[in-house]
Amino acid sequence: MKILILGAGQVGGTLAENLASEANDITIIDTDAVRLRELQDRLDIRTVQGNASYPSVLRQANAEDADMLIAVTNSDETNMVACQVAKILFSTPTKISRVRASAYLSSNELFGEGGFPIDVMISPEHLVTRHITRLIEYPGALQVLEFSKGLVRLVAIRATKGGPLVGRELSYLSAHMPRIETRVAAIFRKDRAIMPRGDTVLEDGDEVFFIAGADHIRSVMSELQPLVKNYKRIFICGGGNIGQRLAHTLENRYQVKLLERNHERCVLLSENLRKTVVLEGNAADKDILLEENIENTDVFCAVTNDDEANIMASLLAKRLGARKVFTLINNPDYVDLIQGGEIDVAISPQQTTIGSLLTHVRRGDVVNVHSLRRGAAEAIEAIAHGDHKSSKVIGRRLDEINLPQGTTIGAIVRHNEVLIAHDHLRVQPDDHVILFLVDKSRVREVEKLFAVGLTFF
Repeated sequence: MKILILGAGQVGGTLAENLASEANDITIIDTDAVRLRELQDRLDIRTVQGNASYPSVLRQANAEDADMLIAVTNSDETNMVACQVAKILFSTPTKISRVRASAYLSSNELFGEGGFPIDVMISPEHLVTRHITRLIEYPGALQVLEFSKGLVRLVAIRATKGGPLVGRELSYLSAHMPRIETRVAAIFRKDRAIMPRGDTVLEDGDEVFFIAGADHIRSVMSELQPLVKNYKRIFICGGGNIGQRLAHTLENRYQVKLLERNHERCVLLSENLRKTVVLEGNAADKDILLEENIENTDVFCAVTNDDEANIMASLLAKRLGARKVFTLINNPDYVDLIQGGEIDVAISPQQTTIGSLLTHVRRGDVVNVHSLRRGAAEAIEAIAHGDHKSSKVIGRRLDEINLPQGTTIGAIVRHNEVLIAHDHLRVQPDDHVILFLVDKSRVREVEKLFAVGLTFF
């Protein structure tokens, strides 16, 4: 597939890295020559320097041959205009754009018929807010991902001493909880992937990915670590787009405080938030945190635009008694360094956004993609089409399907019914199949597995 990426920032660069490794023809446009050279030295891609919305620059990047344009520059206006130019001058089939400003997102007319011709709109702030909200809803989880409109969830959790399943074989789970349907999709032990079997013994510190229906998530989590009390008090550091959206989402269910250092922004937040307590000040000020009883806070979320400020505020809050700290980190090199120590969860906007973008790049009928473990692993929801003659999966039992190495099927959703994967289960037409890949380099093999043969047409 010929893909044109506009913007070589963290999202654009990470996306290029993901797609270039999958034999796509990638061209990336940016004004920063140094950044482009750095990417070209590392990746097998073509680069073009210039303003991504200029017709001449898009023509230089061979936009007329592109199958897809993905606009992820730091400017909403550049992204939106680039999609318009791609439509009018080059008839680009698929146009994906990142739009961040709520002033644009709140106007449906802008993107409807006759508006900007954007086929798929990505809002990082919305995605990050949803990601953090799920972590707050499921105390103790490292990641909570949805499939089939929330019917199925994939949860990452750290196995901790005191959990009934820790130190036992996985087969104990079904014996101990016979009425709960779940499947462990993968285990990561000291960053090494382990394909789970019934006789696999779970160890303290293992990162476990399991799949279950939405109603059973908490029950399974209680087997992997001592039960964590529900969160009540949330403290948000940073009143930007993410901070405001997060407070708005949480304020009707939790006690929310939001700390912002800019006075004008505080006034605006106070006018727009109904139940959130808005505070003016610096999160690095120990006295402010103590005055606001940080020791009674269940979750401290640092979501400013400054990675260093987020890290320092989180470390301070943790040492002053905050129960859990979630830290927004834009620099991917920092994520592995800080998560799992005093900072409980490091949140990467790039990885959160990449999954949504990959959903529209995958071949075949793929309706959901989630990038996991900083892009090394992937979870996919694919729809099975065809019949037993044209498809490599339809009509076959799960144990008869020749899955790529390191790939597991976790569940099937059939007519809104969740079927946790068992060997005897057969795939039927239009089933939503949820797969977990510990090695995302195998994704092309999975796509081929779900491709429909010509005999179907």
